[in-house]
Amino acid sequence: MSETLVAPVETKRRTASPMARLVSDWVPPAVTFVLVAVLWQLVALNNPYVLPTLDAIGNSLASDPRMYWANMLVTCQEIAIGAGAGILCGFLLAVLMSELPIVEKAVMPLIVVIMVTPVVAIAPALVVAFGFGMLPKYIVTGLVVFFPMLVNSLAGLRDVDQKALDVFKTLHASRWEVFRDLRFPGCMPFVFAGLRIAMPLAVVGAAVAEFVAAGQQAGLGSLVTISAAQANLPVTWASIALLCLLGVVLVSLLALLRKRVLWWSDADVIGR
Repeated sequence: MSETLVAPVETKRRTASPMARLVSDWVPPAVTFVLVAVLWQLVALNNPYVLPTLDAIGNSLASDPRMYWANMLVTCQEIAIGAGAGILCGFLLAVLMSELPIVEKAVMPLIVVIMVTPVVAIAPALVVAFGFGMLPKYIVTGLVVFFPMLVNSLAGLRDVDQKALDVFKTLHASRWEVFRDLRFPGCMPFVFAGLRIAMPLAVVGAAVAEFVAAGQQAGLGSLVTISAAQANLPVTWASIALLCLLGVVLVSLLALLRKRVLWWSDADVIGR
């Protein structure tokens, strides 16, 4: 019954004009954002010591764009290096665990212990161990994205079509050939699911690293801390808005990349 109801809806959506699809996709979120902006402005006008008005935030961004740009570049550097290393290490360890189960039994308990330890508690110890440079911030950012990437990649590498695996065994395929031609392509939907979780967490991790890791006072997270201590609400919320924008850009780029890489997966879903 449900399939007979869903199919006409999907067919109608596919046959709708591009303008109709554009309206149906963008109008609801646009209306939501407009309502939130109006509500924000009303609260800010009546509570100037709680929230700055939207025009005050815009004026802060326009008055000193170099300051915001320089701090955003620092945060982007932390995301690129820290989150990039965390994502890569998570995937490589997942490959090792899928091929050698003994590694998972030996390492996974330690990883769980590290992941359940609050990163705020780890950051000061990292500063003591690695100094006041950027390395502790890279490590904090990498730790935040490591676990979701590891778990999703491991699930994907083990989610192998048993019939296809039997065919590979019949052809006497090597372990490398099975990984290259079966496990790796098959795990890509899970990898992108992990990346979809990791990308927003990377922004959060970079900001938290700048909050709690002493040292260089640079980055949007540091700008939020400093401006909040000075009760400079426009700068605080402008920095928060840029962090949100950075997360949206990363997620959007990931969605475009997924569409290019997993075109076959999307086509399979649409064709059902």
